[in-house]
Amino acid sequence: MTDSLLAPAPGFDQPIAMLKHCHDKIRKQLATLQKLLEHLPRHGADASAQQAAQAVQKYFNTAAHIHHADEEIDLLPMLDATATGADLETVRRLRPDILLQHKRMDDAWHIIDAQLDKISNGTGSELAPDAVNTFVQMYTAHMEIEEGHIAPMAKRLFNAHQMQVLGEAMQRRRGIAPAGGTSNDNTVGGIALADLRMDYGRASLSEEDTLGDPIAQFGKWFDEAMKAQVNEPNAMSVATVGSDGRPASRIVLIKQFDARGFTWYTNYDSQKGRQLAQNPHAALLFFWPELERQVRIEGRVERTSAEESDTYFYSRPVKSQLAAIASQQSAPIGSRGEMEENYAAVERANDPAAGSKPQRPAHWGGYRLVPERVEFWQGRASRFHDRIVYSLQADGSWTKGRIQP
Repeated sequence: MTDSLLAPAPGFDQPIAMLKHCHDKIRKQLATLQKLLEHLPRHGADASAQQAAQAVQKYFNTAAHIHHADEEIDLLPMLDATATGADLETVRRLRPDILLQHKRMDDAWHIIDAQLDKISNGTGSELAPDAVNTFVQMYTAHMEIEEGHIAPMAKRLFNAHQMQVLGEAMQRRRGIAPAGGTSNDNTVGGIALADLRMDYGRASLSEEDTLGDPIAQFGKWFDEAMKAQVNEPNAMSVATVGSDGRPASRIVLIKQFDARGFTWYTNYDSQKGRQLAQNPHAALLFFWPELERQVRIEGRVERTSAEESDTYFYSRPVKSQLAAIASQQSAPIGSRGEMEENYAAVERANDPAAGSKPQRPAHWGGYRLVPERVEFWQGRASRFHDRIVYSLQADGSWTKGRIQP
């Protein structure tokens, strides 16, 4: 007998079936967990128990989180943006419960995971029946809700393009890049650049969806970008303008955001440092294509305190500290070899064996953009995007409103 009689696993071109396939895997792991509960009193943490514990841990510590992100970041927002009438009422009734269930299941899993750690390495054999049974019941009920309401609705409402968008998002979350082409003579995969476009349809954004404070709303979106495994969600474009009126932009990494603003670190003598000295205003841009989102932030820029700059500088790897000392950022240099020589000289001068360590140079430190305008942009179909803008008022409060795409 060949395995041709076995039903193949669905592909990412069938994202709803793929999500159901994930549920089947969850049920398999739950069954293993229950068998382990019966096995341990008789056999202890033997080789079979260790293998079973490791398999369950591997799934719920990795794959389950990815599956939850599929639902939280893609499936549910897409349904919210697509459904109408009774369907929309159902989505908005069930969505908060599903998200809360994810959190409660995660909390319950942490208790079991700690016990499985000891079973996995053979140092313990305790597995609490109440914790396991509660976890199994929670997951079983959760999957019944999704399979009874959410999955059938998605299959009924999503068009072919939305299914493709959902499937590709799931691929990227698992580190599998959708097939693409190469560019040549203004074409990509044989398509002229002028005709190269992707319609958006993953989510919507309304005034009611956003929080009252733009920093809190940014934190919410940033957390969702992290869960969606966006490629470098902390990367942002910083645009500055000097006294000559000519703009310049570059990508840097945000290191902190809070009620005071958005912070990054750099060389104060670099091009952006010189431009900010002449004109202390800048614009930041975060672009998260996996979520079809961007955030634009404009405001005045100030330097962080020396204490803050010290704290971050000394938290960096030593080699990064040395590089900050050795490089005169944006200044011309003859060759890579000269750069390497400069670095080597700094490294010799800061040899820990000689009792010395790098000191933060006065020309290196942080900038903080204090926001005055923040725009949240959510891609929508037919370029009819959602744009919600927050504006800072004279009394320190924020107003928000919609602007046209």
